[in-house]
Amino acid sequence: VQLQASGGGLVQAGGSLRLSCAASGRTFNTYAVGWFRQVPGKEREFVGLINWRGDMTWYVDSVKGRFTISRDNAKNTVYLQMNSLKPEDTAVYYCAIKTRGGSHYSPSNYAYWGQGTQVTVSS
Repeated sequence: VQLQASGGGLVQAGGSLRLSCAASGRTFNTYAVGWFRQVPGKEREFVGLINWRGDMTWYVDSVKGRFTISRDNAKNTVYLQMNSLKPEDTAVYYCAIKTRGGSHYSPSNYAYWGQGTQVTVSS
């Protein structure tokens, strides 16, 4: 399976973006899918996770109440709706499939990382 994140761009603080994570090659509707972000020189940071049914989500505290993950299994796509964006949200955003048990905060429990999409929030 291959994942491709898209929808990034430049937005002013307070604005919104919706990222998409599309899967090809194989359905991923039986897997939980996570979003991570990374800035140069820092480790990849967990942003959020959605279970395979789409009825449970988890978020890092810094995005709770602002970001929402959803999925459309018929379209093999997971979304990350980002509202009230802040300059500190600037990063490359990645999606990946959670393939191992354990903490959903750890990138090592994920595989099939897609190419990231750049999000830049100006102040």
